[in-house]
Amino acid sequence: MAAMPSTMTTPMIDRPTLIRRLITLLGPDSVLTERGDLLVYDSDGTHEHALPDVVVLPTSVQQVSEIVKLAAAAGMPIVPRGAGTGLAGGSTPIRGGIVVSLTRMNQIRAVDYANRRAVVDPGVVNLHLSQATLPHGYYYAPDPASQRASSIGGNVATNAGGPHCLAYGVTVNHILGLEVVLPDGRIIETGGVLDTPGYDLTGMLVGSEGTMGIVTGVTVKLLRSPETLRVLLAIYDELESASQTVTNIIGAGIIPGALELMDGPACKAVEMTYHAGYPDDGKSIILLIELDGLAEGLDELAERVTAICNDCGAREVRVAATQEERDALWAGRKGALGAMGRLAPNYYQQDSVVPRTKLPEILNLVAEVAKDAKLQATNIFHAGDGNLHPLLLFDRGRKGDIERTLDAAMEITRACIDMGGAITGEHGVGFEKKGVMLYSFTTDDLAAMAKLKRSFNPHDLFNPDKILPASLGCGEARELASSVMPARYAEVASMQPAAPIGTMDARSPTHRHEHDTAPAELADMEVPRHDD
Repeated sequence: MAAMPSTMTTPMIDRPTLIRRLITLLGPDSVLTERGDLLVYDSDGTHEHALPDVVVLPTSVQQVSEIVKLAAAAGMPIVPRGAGTGLAGGSTPIRGGIVVSLTRMNQIRAVDYANRRAVVDPGVVNLHLSQATLPHGYYYAPDPASQRASSIGGNVATNAGGPHCLAYGVTVNHILGLEVVLPDGRIIETGGVLDTPGYDLTGMLVGSEGTMGIVTGVTVKLLRSPETLRVLLAIYDELESASQTVTNIIGAGIIPGALELMDGPACKAVEMTYHAGYPDDGKSIILLIELDGLAEGLDELAERVTAICNDCGAREVRVAATQEERDALWAGRKGALGAMGRLAPNYYQQDSVVPRTKLPEILNLVAEVAKDAKLQATNIFHAGDGNLHPLLLFDRGRKGDIERTLDAAMEITRACIDMGGAITGEHGVGFEKKGVMLYSFTTDDLAAMAKLKRSFNPHDLFNPDKILPASLGCGEARELASSVMPARYAEVASMQPAAPIGTMDARSPTHRHEHDTAPAELADMEVPRHDD
């Protein structure tokens, strides 16, 4: 199937002219072109690397608008970037182009406590907003584990979650409105109040990973701080018992603020690093449970939860007695990834989702897959909503480790889908998981998504090669599958009209996908229907 001809016109300005105009607009300290500077922006928290042509650091929405217009005139891709803590390759400049780093747009513009909202720049660090509002009795609920570093704009891009999304929802549930720069440089505003007539453009843009526009302002919802908290640490000998506890707590009609699970190796690494009060024998599993609300009745609720834990086989249940103990338990959980260096030189983190009742089954499969791949796996995840974060531990310097790791990750992801889950709970699709979209959706589904994307981003210059897979003819897909995918996944090509190549192809950082058809053109192709 032939590719559609490009609709992009010949660039009106060349690269040297573009650089000069960017320097005139932003100043020399805000335009980076030296290789050493560009290397800082060649990836996020994933293994894929690709150098941008230039990095710019604007400080206002007007500057972002002018940058976008210059990029369009030069025919250059634009990749928005927050703090760079992403874990799906979402801010990796696969096609080069201009990386727009929004870290200098980091002001809390306004806080309206009467209406429980705040307006912030995209570069505001997640935790800083709650630190600013807590003295007034309010906080911002979404709390990814990276909240000490990740920016709210980046959280919006991936629809980030966190430990407390079980009770309070993910990022989209707390965004009231957005200020966005479109691919033609126009500045628009969406939402802004609790309910607006017409289509929910705000909800559509949250999670779009910079493929439709650059978020330059965010209106967020603030919540009142809970009157009191109880944090429980339940310790188990069996992973299945801890997983069953999660199901039984929710089944009893109790919705904790958070339900986090960590297995033995993870607990040991965390305890060695942070001395959080976790068991350090390398075998014990913990369930971290937070209950919040009115002081009246919370102790009784904690007793009910403790009873459920004991009924499911908990060896011990502790209740943090002081604020210091609560802080220590949460510091261990939030800093867990930083402790993984005690277990292996490298790790690959998954972000798949399964129904809560499937937790024991998927955790057993993770162990089996890791054993087959001769890898160690450890689990740290948001058990309450079934959002898995298994860590596959490996050594990049050891021959074959990367290939076996990616192979195992694909098997786990596909198993989650087969169990009724999804390929991402909060990290986004980015570049790394775009191929697996073909296993999750029909071509008609993807074509509808491509049409929506193209209505905002007709020339595919905003964060290209992200979310949507490239489209290939069936015969070409089968041939490609046999060369870039592990043998056990070659059958995907016969099930789908195109092969999922994103994850397996991520080992070639300079690859520009010359054999791919632009994802934005998928909507105009005649592709065979794949029915599940």
